[in-house]
Amino acid sequence: MSESMQGLHRTCRCAELTVNDIGKTVTVMGWVAKYRNKGGLIFIDLRDRSGIIQLVYEEKDCGSENFEKASSMRNEFVVAAVGEVRERSAINDNIPTGHIEIRVKDTRILSEALTPPFAIERDTKTKEEIRLKYRYLDLRRPDMQERIMMKAKIMKLMRDFMANEGFIEIETPMLCNSTPEGARDYLVPSRVHPGHFYALPQSPQILKQLLMLSGFDRYFQIARCFRDEDLRADRQPEFTQADMELSFVDVDDVIDVNERLIKYVCKESIGLDVEIPFKRMKWIDAMNDYGSDKPDTRFDMKLVDVSDVVKDCGFGVFTSALANKNSSVRGLNVKGQADMPRKKIDALVEMAKGSGAKGLAYLAVKEDGTYKSSFAKFMTEDELKALVTAMHGEKGDLLLFAADKNLIVWKVLGALRLQLGEELGLIDHSKFNFLWVVEFPLLSWSDDENRWVAEHHPFTMPFEEDFKHVDEDPGSVRAKAYDIVLNGFELGGGSIRIHQDDIQEKMFEVIGFTKEEAEQKFGFLLNAFKYGVPPHAGLAYGLDRFAMLLTGADNIREVIAFPKVKDATDLMLGSPNEVDPKQLEELHISIDKTEEQ
Repeated sequence: MSESMQGLHRTCRCAELTVNDIGKTVTVMGWVAKYRNKGGLIFIDLRDRSGIIQLVYEEKDCGSENFEKASSMRNEFVVAAVGEVRERSAINDNIPTGHIEIRVKDTRILSEALTPPFAIERDTKTKEEIRLKYRYLDLRRPDMQERIMMKAKIMKLMRDFMANEGFIEIETPMLCNSTPEGARDYLVPSRVHPGHFYALPQSPQILKQLLMLSGFDRYFQIARCFRDEDLRADRQPEFTQADMELSFVDVDDVIDVNERLIKYVCKESIGLDVEIPFKRMKWIDAMNDYGSDKPDTRFDMKLVDVSDVVKDCGFGVFTSALANKNSSVRGLNVKGQADMPRKKIDALVEMAKGSGAKGLAYLAVKEDGTYKSSFAKFMTEDELKALVTAMHGEKGDLLLFAADKNLIVWKVLGALRLQLGEELGLIDHSKFNFLWVVEFPLLSWSDDENRWVAEHHPFTMPFEEDFKHVDEDPGSVRAKAYDIVLNGFELGGGSIRIHQDDIQEKMFEVIGFTKEEAEQKFGFLLNAFKYGVPPHAGLAYGLDRFAMLLTGADNIREVIAFPKVKDATDLMLGSPNEVDPKQLEELHISIDKTEEQ
């Protein structure tokens, strides 16, 4: 039966005790992590968020009543124990408190527990679906608690640094209006205004720009954001941003403060010494070399453009692809893998098709200097030699090729590069490679919408020397945008903002907004900008992603207390769920049952 803790006061957490406390009488409280009954002695490992301390029950010390209580304890019972800290006879160097124990004099069972559906232990092999269904139990596991606490530490460090740099922390609303040029919004119906909806913020973008106009100079916020988009390992429908905006700055100013922020957070959180300044890489170079705008630079294996080498060859797949605008033939040199089994090569071909390619061509340079290839019969010996030379091919190498539009080739080979880098053990997982990717395109063409769209958002400042070409060649205009990348993940991104009326109006025109449409969608911002707006810029980090990488987790669900799964459901809460018809009636909403089915 559970007992009250009345009259007891916890003096410390379990793992806060050290050899300096030997001889002291202490009161600890926590969960039973392990129970061992040795007859006249009962050993209990008591766990709380700080760690474990061993409790020892011996009837002559604690009395028959307390010894009987200890005999009834089982894993996950919540227990209070009062006793003397003593030196352990059997030292356990695997835990910080392994040199001490508590000889219990008095104990209470504060709460009994059912047998949990999985063991509360580090590095569990339990399926994630079960862990998420019982998340409140999963969060008791030491590695989960360490990651959640590390994320909290990272947030505090960020707040401390930003405050010292003169940033003011300001909250922005959760209930906003829906704006275009982003992911799908989560909408909230208004009871007071039938037929009208709020949108949950995808980011505080426009609001933080208005704060610059308001004269706050430097803004910072740990902000909750919401996007109704397909999920993956580093994406959730609700997530946390470390968000900032600065006035009277250019690209170098933003990069400087953020490099120093990252250096400080890494050192103070995990003891990692980061060298600054970070390398900067132009977007076009990142795509050409790595097939990604967030390249993992921990290993080499760069893409090679062989378009000029094969443009007149006899292989129609290459030449027909090059007949199209913005297309290329590019390859990867997979060193020492000429003997890769055909089954594995076929799997790579299927992976390429899954990324949008029509196929994947390969050429193996055998140890005797001959070639094994899917296309050798279509090319002359000289053409093949020229191709191998262009790829820096040597005996034992496997060469993989994709031919299509640049965006598809980059995507396919970029994904293959990462897959092979992992499978072949080419990645040094002890490295933390930070990188700035800069000079993104301002605009990209949308086949779905048949128009140019903003690559980031429509308030991103173009390079002034490029913007004069926006009418005849919109795709050539570079943006003053920048992403901070770590080990193949985008940590954050931002840009210099447009603050000149003529550039903003032209930007809206290029992406297909009439003045009336721009006024309707962004009127409050455009009107505000008539009252004097400073040059300003910003950046936002995916805080969950940053915490994931610093803690060595493999997805952001491991650093979020109550995350959603791939279809955006919460397995513990059972959300989203149906609501009472009366609530829908109050919101003037009806459900189309036919559509629902």
